[in-house]
Amino acid sequence: MNKELENNFVELLEKHQNIIHKVCRLYTDNYDAHNDLFQEITIQLWKAYPKFRGDSKFSTWMYRVGLNTAITLYRKSKRRVTTQDFEGVEFKIKADEYDDTEEQQLKTLYKAIHKLNDIEKALVFLYLEDKDYREISETLGISEVNARVKMNRIKTKLKTLLNP
Repeated sequence: MNKELENNFVELLEKHQNIIHKVCRLYTDNYDAHNDLFQEITIQLWKAYPKFRGDSKFSTWMYRVGLNTAITLYRKSKRRVTTQDFEGVEFKIKADEYDDTEEQQLKTLYKAIHKLNDIEKALVFLYLEDKDYREISETLGISEVNARVKMNRIKTKLKTLLNP
């Protein structure tokens, strides 16, 4: 590939890399898995970049490639034997004045989101990113009406998971 194409890709990737980190956080639960998924998504973006025509925004295309890569790897990983991850054990000392209410609420929300299926996770992720239903539908390849209906069902499902 030519240098200009490479430079454009690196610039866009650096500008929008938080998208990849957010996808990784949604589909992984430890540091190493996050880094592995980040690297895999980056590789897939690089492979697909020459075919990016600009029909949609780069960030929308990046969401689509990132989510598809994560979902594919997530499904493959479901076939593996799971082991206890040492990094999952927390050794934190918190100051008395620190209020971790918001952090605990986020952890609880992410636990509930991890129980959703792949498409539901992707939809919630885009919704939490303040994407409108048009952009969500473009990214996931579903109709706008279908995105709205699915999101309403997911909200109900999450309420049940969060308040059993």
